[in-house]
Amino acid sequence: MDHQHDPRTWITTPITAGLLRGALAPERTGRGLLPHRLPAWARAQCTDPQLARAQSQPAGVRLAFRTRATALELDTIPTKTLYTGLPARPEGLYDLLVDGRLTGQASVAGGDTLTIDIATRTAEHRPGPAGTLRFDGLPDRIKDIEIWLPYNETTELLALRTDAPVEPAPDRGRRVWLHHGSSISHGSDAASPTTTWPALAAAAGDVELINLGLGGNALLDPFTARTLRDTPADLISIKIGINVVNQDLMRLRAFTPAVHGFLDTIREGHPDTPLLVVSPILCPAVEDTPGPCTLDLAALAAGQVRFLATGDPAERASGKLTLGVIRDELARIVEQRAADDPNLHHLDGRNLYGEADATTLPLPDRLHPDAATHHHIAQRFAAHAFTAPGPFAP
Repeated sequence: MDHQHDPRTWITTPITAGLLRGALAPERTGRGLLPHRLPAWARAQCTDPQLARAQSQPAGVRLAFRTRATALELDTIPTKTLYTGLPARPEGLYDLLVDGRLTGQASVAGGDTLTIDIATRTAEHRPGPAGTLRFDGLPDRIKDIEIWLPYNETTELLALRTDAPVEPAPDRGRRVWLHHGSSISHGSDAASPTTTWPALAAAAGDVELINLGLGGNALLDPFTARTLRDTPADLISIKIGINVVNQDLMRLRAFTPAVHGFLDTIREGHPDTPLLVVSPILCPAVEDTPGPCTLDLAALAAGQVRFLATGDPAERASGKLTLGVIRDELARIVEQRAADDPNLHHLDGRNLYGEADATTLPLPDRLHPDAATHHHIAQRFAAHAFTAPGPFAP
């Protein structure tokens, strides 16, 4: 927009951590402010590029401020991820909430590109230009604004301009819900950042969300447990299992003490906080077949993304993990620990998405839920967790 011929007076507000919600470690870069969801010390303990991407994608992160402005602009540098041989994914969406109501959606063009070749496991990063998000025609009154960032695009925040002064949004006194999970919690194929299942469930439960859903990386990492331990929260949930199977990361012998250690670490910082352990939703491909999971190359040749498990079901006898094995073990671990920890709870993920749901709402790529299924999971979770006598009921 040509501000030289705009009669309004534009005010540029520095983007600082005080305007952000849901980002645990904003980093000041040479270009702007980059919201991270894992602290620097945790990122230094793992060099996996997929983890680096996942934690820098701002799932659940939003700008939150109070203003009388009727127009606003946000300059950002998004990172668009491209996959060699596959069609480009839709542009990431920014959701505008005015006093809690979804009022606008838009994307930012331009930005950096990250081109990933799945076959060779290589990636090429190319810098690109900044883009501008604009929302106009907002109500002329004092209001609380939230701009939810795309859950699937690393986003550097450069400048916020408004036609009236801005102040940080006040603390509404809501409880803070800290959630950790896989790509399904991260957002997978939800329609927009406020319609991932954790965002929808948080809205239903009237809580402040910190989303530590890390695509492909809910792997019982000790640094993730310590991050959960050190993050102030009133409610905590961890949804674990699917990534451990997909990566064929460990056997049952290692899985059980790893879960205990993960819970022990969280409890060091949150000894009495309601803590909900959620097992995997139904995923027919890996219910009884161990990982690792891989892309279906025949489907890929036809331009479709589908996943399949490549393990041998007979290997369960030697401790290989499937979702069925993991669900049974998580239920047993929570029951054992709950005898001394009355604030520890368990939820079978099939109560969020089970056999009947797979018939009416199949997983398009055999692994990730679509937009409609995110709504379905959110409704089920909110009904279980936030409604009495659920573990997160007020």
